[in-house]
Amino acid sequence: MVLGTRPEVVKLAGVIRGLGRDTRVVHTGQHYDSALSGEIFRGLGLPEPRVSIRRVGGLPRVEQMSSMIGQLGRAFEADRPAVVVVQGDTNSASAGAQAAHYLGIEVLHVEAGLRSHDRTMPEEINRRMIGVLADVHCAPTEGAVAHLRAEGVAPDRIHLTGNTVVEAVRASLPGPAARMTVLRAYGLRSGGFVLATVHRPENTDDPERLRMILSELAGLGLPVLLPIHPRTASRARQYGLDGLLAALCVVEPVDHATFLALAREAGLLVSDSGGVQEECTVLKRPLVVVRNNTERPEAMDSGFAVLAAPGPDIGFQARALLDAPGLAARLAATASPFGDGRAGDRIVGLIRTLVERAVPPTRRASDRPAVAAPGVRPATLPSPVGEPAGPHPPGGTPCTDHPMPAAPRQEAFSPPPEAATTCTSWC
Repeated sequence: MVLGTRPEVVKLAGVIRGLGRDTRVVHTGQHYDSALSGEIFRGLGLPEPRVSIRRVGGLPRVEQMSSMIGQLGRAFEADRPAVVVVQGDTNSASAGAQAAHYLGIEVLHVEAGLRSHDRTMPEEINRRMIGVLADVHCAPTEGAVAHLRAEGVAPDRIHLTGNTVVEAVRASLPGPAARMTVLRAYGLRSGGFVLATVHRPENTDDPERLRMILSELAGLGLPVLLPIHPRTASRARQYGLDGLLAALCVVEPVDHATFLALAREAGLLVSDSGGVQEECTVLKRPLVVVRNNTERPEAMDSGFAVLAAPGPDIGFQARALLDAPGLAARLAATASPFGDGRAGDRIVGLIRTLVERAVPPTRRASDRPAVAAPGVRPATLPSPVGEPAGPHPPGGTPCTDHPMPAAPRQEAFSPPPEAATTCTSWC
């Protein structure tokens, strides 16, 4: 399991738990700030990565990619996996897919088939690169499936799984009481503030674009909470935009549960993040996407989000959403277009199928006594979105004496849940 950024950890957490001892996490160090990456494993109750790559974060892209591919290749050769799993469109995902492919190791791509058709975006190049190399494509939506088919990917390599973001949000969203505690800590009231994030290079590395974004946020007429990305903070200082930041409530990056609590209670979200475009459909909050285009049109088509290029359109779209009559009720009644919350189970089932095909039974880690992850049900067979997943793996026998517990809900500021006592009778 190759990952290197906070969103990858969040979206793969359920898959990591579902695989238990059968997975080894390799952290590339792409996000090297502890606020963006280090704390996320503990916050999600995950073990520390088995392997961590050094001296990668902050490098220019060419150097970062070449260093990651080389170090990942050596890690795979030293301890060869049956399957390498990558998620999304990061440099880490592209490097992981390349290193595995060059060594003849099968690659499974989670969140496959997203396309913005904008080759100026580094993420678009990463997505297309992984699309060529992957052996199994886990597509989150029908639109993603259509992109892959149009590019000539064999239909039997494409699986409509849904997006793991749905279950990730449901598992980590704090309850109402904990959310109110978070609001009080920031001096905010429910529905009375805007939550914003800005981090993409096309917005932060252009002085005029960043100036326009911060100016529009400052002019919205509501408190704007901005958990600031290290890149954004650095560029704002470099460009002399500290005065615009002073008009906002700028805070350090927050953990995932706290961010979800804030997002759920915000009157409006403003962001250039791809993940927030998905999360808003589960949280049922309106979003202004500060970008020229998006690889997630489903958020727009379902009415949760609108696109706004940096400039006056941000304020126009934001006020239109804040003033729209009946919007909250309509969004609350609209299903997320990103799946039913069982994507992780389907992906775990696909991974196990690949492992069974690639590894002789005598070498499988699953033949050793299992250590179940907290609150994780056994892997299920892949099934189409909307259909019930199988109750247990092929050949498995459920134990009726020790039912598996439900996945724990993590409250904001709470420690990781204790490991649940589970039965090892699944085989």
